[in-house]
Amino acid sequence: MSVIKALHFRGHISRILSATVLLSLSGCSLFKEGTPQIPKLASAETLYNNGIDALRTRRYTLAAAEFEVLQQNYPYSGYVANAQLMEGYAYYLKGQYPEAVQQLNRFISLHPTSSDEAYAYYLRALCFYEQIADVQRDQQGTVEAMEALGEVITRFPQSKYAQDAELKVDLCRDHLAGKEMLIGRFYQRERNYEAAINRYQHVVQDFQTTNHVPEALERMVEVYLDLGLTDQARKSGIVLGYNYPGSKWYRFAYDDLKRYKLLSGNFPAPGKAVTAQASQPVAPDKKTSAPTDAGHAPAPHAMTQPQAQSAPAPQH
Repeated sequence: MSVIKALHFRGHISRILSATVLLSLSGCSLFKEGTPQIPKLASAETLYNNGIDALRTRRYTLAAAEFEVLQQNYPYSGYVANAQLMEGYAYYLKGQYPEAVQQLNRFISLHPTSSDEAYAYYLRALCFYEQIADVQRDQQGTVEAMEALGEVITRFPQSKYAQDAELKVDLCRDHLAGKEMLIGRFYQRERNYEAAINRYQHVVQDFQTTNHVPEALERMVEVYLDLGLTDQARKSGIVLGYNYPGSKWYRFAYDDLKRYKLLSGNFPAPGKAVTAQASQPVAPDKKTSAPTDAGHAPAPHAMTQPQAQSAPAPQH
């Protein structure tokens, strides 16, 4: 080995040794600092209050997380029942309805004697109600909403939630009637008159309190006239005139029957009030509205901070 190569080799070795010493020293300093400390878990009360604060500031994901941590780490705390209910409420406000229903079912099964049981059933029903689909789509969700709302009415008839549940049941029925009308119109356009009549009759007979009944009766007049069934057309027109004389649908039916020379003294003039009862009376329609926004639902009583001993521990 030449002198120059030897000098280069020795310098390279020196640099490696120096780096090794520095790493050893730094490693010693790291070990001296010790293992990082794990943050201490907050108390059940703190977690609950943090969740309430997050709800009030509309941080629903954080609120649900705080309530869930409380339940997992303090299963026998007096805050658990309220935390379960509030977690369901947080999911509801966030629009995560399946998660809300799951959490509320958990609360209902674990705390059947809770003073908030009626509210839990009501909030659960709202979760189904808010998922009602447009009449163009399948209405299984509407049926589920009606069942859940009916359970509130049946179980808690004297509660403040029963009256609102009854109103929403009527709105669900109106929605289902709208679906029947949509299908009936389709059959009528396709000249499948028998199927159309069946749909319209279903609305008249089974959804008498909805605002779709006047149109259903008028459509029946149209179909019966197309089929040449003049007696049936007249009967449908009479029922429509006696129950809804001011409806635009009666004006349409009146004009059609007049064109076919089927009017008689049994037919009131459109817009004129009728005192006598029709042979097949139908209840007047009710006004309807769209499902309420999720943010308009009332907060559960558990929004107030509970005493530690006020809520029973979950039954395992």
